[in-house]
Amino acid sequence: MSIKSRLLKRLDADIAASAGVAQAASLKVQRALLMLRHGHMAAAREQLTALHVQAFQHPHPEIGAWLHFAEGLMSYYTDFSSAAQEKIVHAQAMAKASALAELDAMCSAWLAQLAYLRHDLDGMLAQAAACDERAKADDHDARYRLCTVLGLAHDLTSRPDLSRDWYAKARAHAQADGDDASLSALMYNMAATRTAQVRRDSLSKGLVLRAELLLSADSISHYDAAVGGSVQPELTPILRAQILTVEGDYERARGLFEAHLPSTMAAGLARWSSSLLADLAWCRVNLGQVEMGLQQAHEAESELDALCDVDDRAATHSRLAQIYAALGDAAGAARHEEQATAGWLEFAEQQRLWAQALSQSGLRPR
Repeated sequence: MSIKSRLLKRLDADIAASAGVAQAASLKVQRALLMLRHGHMAAAREQLTALHVQAFQHPHPEIGAWLHFAEGLMSYYTDFSSAAQEKIVHAQAMAKASALAELDAMCSAWLAQLAYLRHDLDGMLAQAAACDERAKADDHDARYRLCTVLGLAHDLTSRPDLSRDWYAKARAHAQADGDDASLSALMYNMAATRTAQVRRDSLSKGLVLRAELLLSADSISHYDAAVGGSVQPELTPILRAQILTVEGDYERARGLFEAHLPSTMAAGLARWSSSLLADLAWCRVNLGQVEMGLQQAHEAESELDALCDVDDRAATHSRLAQIYAALGDAAGAARHEEQATAGWLEFAEQQRLWAQALSQSGLRPR
């Protein structure tokens, strides 16, 4: 699948017009990263390896800084490992030493995203403020990432009225850069956060709202096909499976989970595995596959650990309570319902603290 991207065309033109070896190599790193974000990992890896050879033969601090940053993103997109954090921190130190302001801001934006994923509120806000201070108005890549992270953070607090402005700015920066991979990622993040809210309402309050979520998921797939692929194509089918589970279409949800859940877990997203396995178990129970459903309910429970986000942990217990109630295990259902209630209360407190900190941060979309 070929990449159809205005940003790729611009990078190719800039490489051809570059004034020196270091500038050309840095732009080639950025081109490789764009290929990575479109899911062309093998081609990106090949180009980065060639640039590592060039940097070894002709060392230059600018090339080294960009390559460390690229390897951080390669770690992130490959298996979401902690190595991404270490490499981006190193890249930022090199960027500061060489006065590479654009890369410095980009590193802060990505470190804010990694902090968000760890639910490190203080770390996220510190890196977001650093990026906001250093990024110029036309540093579209850094500002896109910053606006996306803060949109996600506001969505975590169930404030779509506030996240909407951040997402609008993120979209504007991606469009200004001609970055179709970022637009695709934004579409996914917005659909995923809406789905998460509907799923939370379903599990914690018994509310099921059909909010055209499947249409949003389909739009992501169509867009990715049009622009030349995405880096994590299995995430959209999993998103569809979650939506179908909430809506009660258990047969289609089961098929999607079976086809795509193993690769999702293998890609380093095990922190989601407990709630996703619980959803699959619920589908099986509703389809009469009781023995397999019960087995996967046990697997879901065994996947609960300290890496699980608070809301995912609460969602797992809520779903397991439903499963055991449906199977006539009143004691098991009561045990998980009690843990779910505690989990949802903990999540509500987390939302309150995040909302307060975001309000006091002084950060505004721009």
